[in-house]
Amino acid sequence: DSMAEANEDEYDPEMLADEEEEDEEDFDLNSADEEEDSDTADDDDDDPLNSEITLYEGETDRPAERSGHIAVADGSYMYVWGGYKNSRGTGHFDFYLPRGELWIYNMETEGWQKRQAEGDVPPSMSGSCAVCMDGVLYLFGGHHNRGNTNRCYRLPLRCSTLTWEKMKDLKGLPPTCKDKLGCWVYNNRLVYFGGYGYAASREHTGTFEYDETSFFANGSTRGWNNHVHMLDLGTLTWSQPITKGYPPSPRAAHACATLGNRGYVFGGRYREYRLNDLFFINLDTWEWTEVCVPQHGPVGRSWHSFTPVSPDHLFLFGGFTTDKRTLSDAWLYCASKNEWKPFKHNHTKSPRLWHTACTSEEGEVIVFGGCANNLLSQQFAAHSNRILIFSVQPKSLVRSCMEAVLWYKDILAGAWQCLPPHLLRLLSQRLDSTVGSSGGNTGP
Repeated sequence: DSMAEANEDEYDPEMLADEEEEDEEDFDLNSADEEEDSDTADDDDDDPLNSEITLYEGETDRPAERSGHIAVADGSYMYVWGGYKNSRGTGHFDFYLPRGELWIYNMETEGWQKRQAEGDVPPSMSGSCAVCMDGVLYLFGGHHNRGNTNRCYRLPLRCSTLTWEKMKDLKGLPPTCKDKLGCWVYNNRLVYFGGYGYAASREHTGTFEYDETSFFANGSTRGWNNHVHMLDLGTLTWSQPITKGYPPSPRAAHACATLGNRGYVFGGRYREYRLNDLFFINLDTWEWTEVCVPQHGPVGRSWHSFTPVSPDHLFLFGGFTTDKRTLSDAWLYCASKNEWKPFKHNHTKSPRLWHTACTSEEGEVIVFGGCANNLLSQQFAAHSNRILIFSVQPKSLVRSCMEAVLWYKDILAGAWQCLPPHLLRLLSQRLDSTVGSSGGNTGP
């Protein structure tokens, strides 16, 4: 049996089919219809993937290879949760990774730590949307083995015990159950855009386009949307702002980034096309603007990353094209000049789709995981657990000196004790992580 394709734009891990579908959106053949209301959506208290215990042999010093996960940065740490990977047995099928695991990457020492979370732990999922604000991770939506969800969770990251909280008492009309959407953070509000999921209700504003291939045994239909939903974290209220201008078409597996009061969105999948259009919405006036860049820019893609690296620049990496090529190109978009520029880097032999990207305090872009080949083909998916680091601006003097001291450690180690305690501790931790990680990463 081969893995069924998912519409963008994922397939459903642990779901087997006799032949590959032409569409890529994930779907669920086993569950009953899931309600769109947050109060009546799936019962997340039950583990939707009981088989994860027997299928998954946990890693000890670094996370397993994966795609469709989430990652957020808080200070010098990157937090990774969820996603799915290949089974290690025979056959082509994937499964969701354990929901209780949270992996923490120290961007200064380049070392990993695994933590177990408690509380209202979300079900194992892929395609969720996550952001971090004031040390709290907010998780919305996703796809698990019973379908899409519109549940919202929060996880305070700066506590000694990591405890998930289900946000149960939200007011207003929530978004539909969906995955592969994007988010902007602005003025204590989370603003979500687009995605692929269940049909919208009459109360939802915006466009919903049915995917004619999404009719299955449980009667559920899915499609793409261009809805804008706002969650005010002060009042814990959902609302849909009335937007102006011409909005982007419905889409999923796009990428969103915030610069000032502008929420940018690039690309994504709509029906059989992967787009290369660029829009922004003014998060004060809610007016859409399509950005027409005069020079040549990136090809259309989905499953890419789009990351702010300065108050004026966005960094684009990887993705998946209409002709089903996995990409390794990188681009910088300058908002003030309205121009794209190719970004030269050393990872051209490491294509990625459905990875994550976070910005470090040093201004580096830290890419983790993703798939290195055609996720939708019959071949074994090349999920990765490698870290790719892109230096998009000059390193700080402290960082450059630390790397030089480590490079010449055999010569300089005798003088390390003269360093201030905090630098000595960082050097020792980074040296330990370098020794421990030699030969450890898997995947291209």
